[in-house]
Amino acid sequence: MNKITIKSDEELNLMEEGGKKLSQVKHLLEKEVKAGVSAYEIDKLAEKLIEECEGKPSFKMVPGYSWTTCININEGVVHGIPSEDIVFKDGDLVSIDLGMFYKGFHTDTSISLAINPNKEVEEFLKVGKKSLQKAISSVVPNKSYIYDISEQIEKSVTLGGYSVVKDLTGHGIGKNLHENPYIPCFVSGLRIETPKIVPGMALAIEVMYTLGSHKLVKESNGWTISTADGKIAGLFEDTVIVTQKGYKVIT
Repeated sequence: MNKITIKSDEELNLMEEGGKKLSQVKHLLEKEVKAGVSAYEIDKLAEKLIEECEGKPSFKMVPGYSWTTCININEGVVHGIPSEDIVFKDGDLVSIDLGMFYKGFHTDTSISLAINPNKEVEEFLKVGKKSLQKAISSVVPNKSYIYDISEQIEKSVTLGGYSVVKDLTGHGIGKNLHENPYIPCFVSGLRIETPKIVPGMALAIEVMYTLGSHKLVKESNGWTISTADGKIAGLFEDTVIVTQKGYKVIT
């Protein structure tokens, strides 16, 4: 993951085609998140829907990972294993992360939602959605930098009174699920030291944030990463392609 891959119009078109299909899958899964439903059921549905799109689950292509999705609840941040014993209940905050490999290219998207949430959780999720929108809106071909995306995420999240995750990042995407550049949720260093955003880039822009501290812990299953203080976390992600005229959200 050293070089940033610039994709042709044909490759971006293929990614857009796959991204639209993955977006449809995401929204179908979102409707099925209810009290009494298990993470395993959502995962099996995701696999079925992706296969119906003539795609393959990206996450199953990650060495050692055997599931179509990563599903986290409440304090889970990322890489939650969608097991049968995770059964959703009223008040749960559920994050679904999924990717699809379609016609040679990956796309990646995530969403967080809550089952009959209280006002505090509603506001928490509203800030995450807004932060992703602002981050994506900062993409200006040949003018903006990765720094600008990170800055918008950090500003929006911290103004809402929450903490951005610092140990994980968004990423480039394409023939590989994870490519350069890394896209942190916070800024460090100089703006011009970060990659300039140019046409042909494909970016998985990811807002990862917490209600409390940014500190994280890895669970005993070796995959799931959760908040160290046990407070809730949110995850919003879309794959964006950079065009000559601007950008397109393809998931």
